[in-house]
Amino acid sequence: MNSAKVYVDVTVRFREDGRMLPLRIYWEDGTAYRIDAVLDVRQAAAQKAGGQGDRYTIRVRGRECYLFFERSASLTGNNIGRWFVERRVTA
Repeated sequence: MNSAKVYVDVTVRFREDGRMLPLRIYWEDGTAYRIDAVLDVRQAAAQKAGGQGDRYTIRVRGRECYLFFERSASLTGNNIGRWFVERRVTA
């Protein structure tokens, strides 16, 4: 079983102190999933899909999973990065 990196739309709240708080994930088919809780945030590699960034351990519908924020290398403009999740793909 392999995993693939899937870029997703995310609704995010920017807190007064500058932290990002993801609130909702939108899957490829447009289905929205509310994030019940953010359990942890740390710098980490996406072991299954490759790449690295800020790894958010989140709870959605009672299940824990990872949501990654991959920061842009550009220091200017409004594209500060992209969100992705790891999708399991059977061979």
